[in-house]
Amino acid sequence: MKLLVIGGSYFLGRVFLIQAAKLHDITVVNRGTYSVEGFGVQQIKGDRKSAALWQQITDDYDVIIDFCAYDRHDISTVLTNLGKTAKQYIFISTVDVYQHGTGQRLTETAPHETAFRSDSVGNYIRGKVLLEQELREECGKKQMAYTILRPSIIYGPYNYAPRESAFIQLAVQNHILPHITDAKGAFQFVYVKDVANAIISCLLNETAYQNAYNLCNDAISDYNRFYTMLKNVVDVPVEEWNLTVSEALAQSIPLPFPLTEAETQLYANEKSIEQLGIQYTPFSEGMQKTYRAFKNVFCPEA
Repeated sequence: MKLLVIGGSYFLGRVFLIQAAKLHDITVVNRGTYSVEGFGVQQIKGDRKSAALWQQITDDYDVIIDFCAYDRHDISTVLTNLGKTAKQYIFISTVDVYQHGTGQRLTETAPHETAFRSDSVGNYIRGKVLLEQELREECGKKQMAYTILRPSIIYGPYNYAPRESAFIQLAVQNHILPHITDAKGAFQFVYVKDVANAIISCLLNETAYQNAYNLCNDAISDYNRFYTMLKNVVDVPVEEWNLTVSEALAQSIPLPFPLTEAETQLYANEKSIEQLGIQYTPFSEGMQKTYRAFKNVFCPEA
């Protein structure tokens, strides 16, 4: 297949390219901050918001895979100006598009959020909600199939966000492991390779056309389980560092996951398992692989 990938040099996109470049002819369009040509793909550098960028791309592609649409018109700019129409557009959205505070385990048909915070997180969610609607409208105009993938909290090798990597760095370099003792929030992870495999499963898969999928592990985590899992995979001596949420914030310890019951939002993954055949990596296995990868980054001599 010929794939046009938008983004793709960072975390999830990078892992997808590593997997998919073995199987498909891929062109990557991004700002070119990092070269991806070493993966055996073609790279076109430019600003995705530029109409001229898309007008110069005249090849035929089977599928467009969009990792970095965040703002309104990001998708319409592509589809309005691209010279050829692909058969399918796969958009990487997020489970955060759903209405918050329902207390329910949310399926793909749950209502979307309509009230947004006036900060970077609120703007991110608002952008994804608007883009899902934009995708449906633009693909409808061109009679193009679309698929929406909504991952939960993605973890794994190459994760540049200060989530699990920040705790692993403290463990291997400082030999301490923060244990947040009073956080009540619960959350679900998904291993990065599972999301990459889900994208591959959707390629020209008619079952996935005009469909959306939650991508998340069954296991429900919290800060205590997260600490226990890390303690089980760390293979260097570490001291438990008990901290309350307020103490952790005062120490600039990242707290990237929901902290309270009110922030908790849980999701159903049965549709992705049944229709896409996704087999989710157990959290223990995924975290073991993640620890090994980051240990080599933070302590390459170990």
